[in-house]
Amino acid sequence: MFENLSERLEKSFKILKGQGRISEINIAETLKEVRRALLDADVNFKIAKQFTDTVKTKALGQEVLKSVNPSQMMVKIVHDELAELMGGDKTDINIKVNPAIILIAGLQGSGKTTFSGKLAKWVKTRRSKNPILVAGDVYRPAAIEQLKIIAAQAEVPVYIEDGNLNPVQIAKNAVREAKMKGNDVVIIDTAGRLAVDEEMMKEISSIKNAVNPHEILFVVDSMTGQDAVNTAKEFNDRLDFDGVVLTKLDGDTRGGAALSIRSVVSKPIKFVSSGEKLDAIDIFYPVRMADRILGMGDIVSLVEKAQEQFDSEEARKLQKKIAKDQFDFNDFISQIQQIKKMGNVKDLMAMIPGVGKAVKDLDIDDNAFKNIEAIIKSMTPGERLNPVVLNGSRRKRIAMGSGTTVQEVNKLLKQFDETRKMMKMMTKSGNAARLMGRR
Repeated sequence: MFENLSERLEKSFKILKGQGRISEINIAETLKEVRRALLDADVNFKIAKQFTDTVKTKALGQEVLKSVNPSQMMVKIVHDELAELMGGDKTDINIKVNPAIILIAGLQGSGKTTFSGKLAKWVKTRRSKNPILVAGDVYRPAAIEQLKIIAAQAEVPVYIEDGNLNPVQIAKNAVREAKMKGNDVVIIDTAGRLAVDEEMMKEISSIKNAVNPHEILFVVDSMTGQDAVNTAKEFNDRLDFDGVVLTKLDGDTRGGAALSIRSVVSKPIKFVSSGEKLDAIDIFYPVRMADRILGMGDIVSLVEKAQEQFDSEEARKLQKKIAKDQFDFNDFISQIQQIKKMGNVKDLMAMIPGVGKAVKDLDIDDNAFKNIEAIIKSMTPGERLNPVVLNGSRRKRIAMGSGTTVQEVNKLLKQFDETRKMMKMMTKSGNAARLMGRR
C-alpha cells in the first residue's frame, strides 16, 4: 500500500534540494506535486487542497535550521500533517465493560466476517479476553459456515441459531448467552449489501437499539477509494459508529481512503487489516503510517511483532547457549519459525527504515526459508547439535536429501557460522538482552 504515493512524494521533495531556504516561489512546484500525488492516491480533492494549504502556511512560517535543508524540513512538515490528517494518535476500542458488545457493520464484500474472526483472536491473545462471535448475517449463502471455520481457526466459540432469520433476536439472545457463559466480549457479525440501502440500514439500526453496543466498527474495503469514504459517511449518519476498520490494505497502492476518511466522518481509524490470515490485523497508528508513506519504515511495529512471539524464558536459555558458544541448528530453525509467525517476510523487511524501497520490486514470499528448513531437517540430530562434523560427504548427503545443492548447503553453513559469531559478540557487549526484549 502507498508505494506510488511514497514515490511521488519523494520526487516532489527533490525539487527543494539545493535551495537555501523555503520561499513562496520554490515551494509552489513542490506543493503542486504533493497535491497531484494525493489526488492520484484517490484522496478527496478538498482534503488534498486543504492539506497542501496547511503545509504551505507552516512551511513559510518555519525557521529552517542550518543543520536541516529545506527538503528535509518539508518532509518533517508533511509527515506531521499526514499523521494529523489520519487522526494524530491511535484510538483504542472500548472493551473495559463486561460483556463488551462490538457491532461490526459494512457493505458486502468489505471483509466483515474475516475481520470479526481476526478481532476475536486479537482480543483473546492480545487483551486476554474470552470472546464469542455471533452469526448475525442470516442472508448471505455460506456466511454462517464461513464464520464457523474462522471461529475454529481463532479457537473461539460462535453463537448460531439455525433457522432463525431474525438478526435482532439472534443478537439479543447471544448477549444473554454470553452473560451466562462468562464471555466478556461479544462480536456481532452483521449482514451487508452490495450497496447502501434502506432495508439494511433499518436492520442494523434495530440491532444497535436492541443490544446497545459499546463499540460500533465500520469495516471498509480500502481498495474502493472515494466510494469507501462516501459509504462511511452514509453509515455514520445513521449509526454514529465509533471507529473505522480498513481492510485489504495489501491489495492496492493508492490508499486514499486511509487519508480521507478521518476528515470526512470525524471518526478514528482503529484497525487495519490485510490478507486472510487471522494474525494480519494491526492497531492503526497514524504516525507510524505517515512514517511508512514517507519511506521511513516502521521499526516500532516490527519490534512489537517480534515481542508477540517472544518467550522470555526461551530467550534466557538461548542467551546462555550463545554465551557458551553452544548455539546450534536446532536453535537456528527455532528462530526461523518465530520469524515466520511474525508475518509476511517482505512486509517485515519493509518496516526497516531504508529497506522498503529496496525490496519493493523483489519477489519475496512466505517460502523464503523453505530451502534452509529443508537442509536443516535433512541433518541428523547429532549434526544439528554439532555442525563441526559436517564434512564433504555429509554435506553431499544433506544436499541430496533436501533437494538442494552442495553450494547451497555450504552457503547456509557459512551464514550459520557468521550468525553464531555475531550473536556471541553481541552477548559480550550486552546488546543481546536488549534485542531479545529485556528492558
